[in-house]
Amino acid sequence: METAYMGIQQRAVPEVIPVRYCLYARKSTESEERQALSIDSQIKEMLQIAEREGLEVVDVRRESHSAKASGERIVFNEIVKDIRDGRFNGVLVWHPDRLSRNAGDLGALVDLMDQKLLIELKTYGQKFTNSPSDKFLLMILCSQAKLDNDNKGINVKRGLRMRCEMGLWPCQAPTGYRNVNRADQRGVVVIDLERAPVIKQMFEKVAYEKWTGRKLYHWLKFELNFRSTLGNKHLTLSNVHKILDTHFYYGTFEYPVKSGNWYRGKHEPIITKELFDQARARLKRDMIVKPESKEFAFTRLLTCGLCGSGISGEDHYKPLKKSGLTAHYIYYGCSRSRDRDCKCGYIQEGELVEQIVKLLDHLDFDKLAMQTSFEGELRRFNKFQRAVLEETPEKTHKDADLKTYAKYILKEGTNAEKRQLMGHFKTKLKIARKIVTIE
Repeated sequence: METAYMGIQQRAVPEVIPVRYCLYARKSTESEERQALSIDSQIKEMLQIAEREGLEVVDVRRESHSAKASGERIVFNEIVKDIRDGRFNGVLVWHPDRLSRNAGDLGALVDLMDQKLLIELKTYGQKFTNSPSDKFLLMILCSQAKLDNDNKGINVKRGLRMRCEMGLWPCQAPTGYRNVNRADQRGVVVIDLERAPVIKQMFEKVAYEKWTGRKLYHWLKFELNFRSTLGNKHLTLSNVHKILDTHFYYGTFEYPVKSGNWYRGKHEPIITKELFDQARARLKRDMIVKPESKEFAFTRLLTCGLCGSGISGEDHYKPLKKSGLTAHYIYYGCSRSRDRDCKCGYIQEGELVEQIVKLLDHLDFDKLAMQTSFEGELRRFNKFQRAVLEETPEKTHKDADLKTYAKYILKEGTNAEKRQLMGHFKTKLKIARKIVTIE
């Protein structure tokens, strides 16, 4: 009897591990969940459950991101990491679909349960532990959410395809049109009376006046101050070319893009197909004749003093009313590669050159490289003087000042010579609000 009693005393008693919960509240950005509980209401409800049942909540996490794609939720990934690090071992959430609607994230949760790192997953009406039946039910519920997502994607595509077959545009209306915001007229677009005439002029100027996309860009930005419907922003050069390549404006459209599925739209065309084809053919000829991109004198050699982006150059053409000619200007401004809303402004090339010339006395440059460039230029001039003018050069390179040479190149040199000269400067220059300064 004593032996039996001793045996009973030596049996191991299962250790009860306290569960520390992280409350996770997520609101998806997907349209089907717009009517679901908000994050604040989820937190309120789950905290009431925790207080009623005496649950220890050590952290509260919020996230507004779709759970459809695996590994894309930053907060969820942090929770998985904290569970592995032992910060908490339970998750309190409104419903399993808040945690996962994809196989990848679901697998991560089940894997944590298998490793006994995630002790309990508690929802509003259920509790899941590391038992086969609980994990099986959890996988079923999350898989059902994934099935709903997949079916919704199929239904949406079917609805969009049906809308296209009816001649209705399924997306944001292109510039020159606007969407009709009525529940009974989804997909209907009407002409934007303010922007449509400009769109038509764009095609006409290319087709009949042989304008290039870049010339159109400057005309729209600097002369018309033309802005898009979406975002009320100036069109970029790529936007201009995209408009000139959009079939929608003469009545047909392809959806999805590059799918080969073409539809006849019910919307009113802005231009004719003949005008579209003529403008498109003109642009293609221009691309064949001038395939290379233009190299401005000072691009990529200065930086923006506000955001640190590079400086890009732009041609600007302005019709002269009295003479009927067109004036050509070159402007330099921030490329906005680091800040799309940079307010650096634009400076005309002549003014830019004058400011750099005034700074020459304060610039440090590679004298050896500058001397080599100068001597090469001098040899070329001396050769021309002897061969063509039949004169003997009177001045040697020792008589010239390199800064005088630099001023001459900046004012009279070719773009290539200006770029070569700027490459000799050791001092970096920057532009901010039309003012050139030394870094």
